Amino acid sequence: MAEYIAIIVFILVMVCIVTEKVHRAVAAIAGASVLIVTGVLSFDKAISHVDFNTLGVLMGMMMFVAVVKKSGLFEYVAIKATKIAKGDPWRIMVAFMLITAVFSAMLDNVTTVLLIAPMTFTITEMLDINPVPFLFTQVLSSNIGGTSTLIGDPPNIMIGSSAHLSFADFITNDGPAIVLIMIVTIVIMKFVYGRKMHVAPEKMELVMALDERKAIKSHYLLVCSLIMIVVVAVGFVIHGKLGIESGVVALTCAAVLMIVGHVEAEEIIHDVEWPTIVFFLGLFIVVGGLVETGVIDALAKLMIEGTSGNMALTMLVLLWASALLSSILDNIPFVATLIPMVLVMGQSGVDVGPLWWAISLGACLGGNGTLIGASANVVVASISGKHGYPITFKDYLKVGFPVMLVTVAVATVYVLVRYA
Repeated sequence: MAEYIAIIVFILVMVCIVTEKVHRAVAAIAGASVLIVTGVLSFDKAISHVDFNTLGVLMGMMMFVAVVKKSGLFEYVAIKATKIAKGDPWRIMVAFMLITAVFSAMLDNVTTVLLIAPMTFTITEMLDINPVPFLFTQVLSSNIGGTSTLIGDPPNIMIGSSAHLSFADFITNDGPAIVLIMIVTIVIMKFVYGRKMHVAPEKMELVMALDERKAIKSHYLLVCSLIMIVVVAVGFVIHGKLGIESGVVALTCAAVLMIVGHVEAEEIIHDVEWPTIVFFLGLFIVVGGLVETGVIDALAKLMIEGTSGNMALTMLVLLWASALLSSILDNIPFVATLIPMVLVMGQSGVDVGPLWWAISLGACLGGNGTLIGASANVVVASISGKHGYPITFKDYLKVGFPVMLVTVAVATVYVLVRYA
């Protein structure tokens, strides 16, 4: 009986998330509560399934970014890149794509688009061109760039924590694929948008007249931020060797930067996306219900039998299933379901190392497929609509889905060559 309750609760939570009839944080916590109240999980057992390391990374990086943002660093970089591009719209688009990809790898994709999108509107307004193509390419780049590191996308944080994979593991395994995929995406965007962009010379001169130095709000905080960015990057790379969890690195660096930066703690803590934290908390417990009742074990055995233990076939199934489902569902609950399944497969003697990279690439790249595939997509669409440029599901689908298919195809070749 318990397994049926766990399955029903999981399905209902997923339906609420997909239809957005109930806020996903409320849906996840409600599902967790039902499992505890019905006795499927005891309170202690439920808490044991919460991955506090993942929550620590999320909270720590959210606070860290909130402090850095106050220095004006992100605005400075955006203006500087625009001037390096000489005001040429195609070069600006490529520059913003690369900036978005790099920032998404170091921070996270949602935070990055929240920082880059407002600057995009400022630049495109001065150039008198449509900002939507720029926003599309930034969304694609944010999800691609975020795939390359442990902290770039929530699914990677979850995978890294559960499989005990380090920042360096993600860079060396996902990184090469992402560099190639980014190059392919830029080439595609050249054919889709690049040849259509024309700007009057006087408009380009307006952009060149911008002073990036005025974007810096606090030189002291800027210096502190740059130092701590290096510290946090080094911390993520070596945390495995030091025996320290990545969540500890993120929270410690955030605390240090808040102290030395002399910022208002209440304001920074308020900037944490608490609904996202609550959502993860509830989701871990809901998936824990499937683990404790044996549902995950059954799915893992079904996967092993269905692929006859063939590693290449298993990788491809997980890669494309992750990509296609993540394009229509939120990739976080999907990955949360896959993780314990792969762990069970590992306990049965299967070498699951390559499977983690297949899931990571599929789930993160799949988020580019549709407007609801990743949180960054929804955030940018919301910002664009508020500025008078509504982005419909159909508009996004025309660009995002083909790019997603091409990038996952590139990832397919990569995993087969490297791991099969």
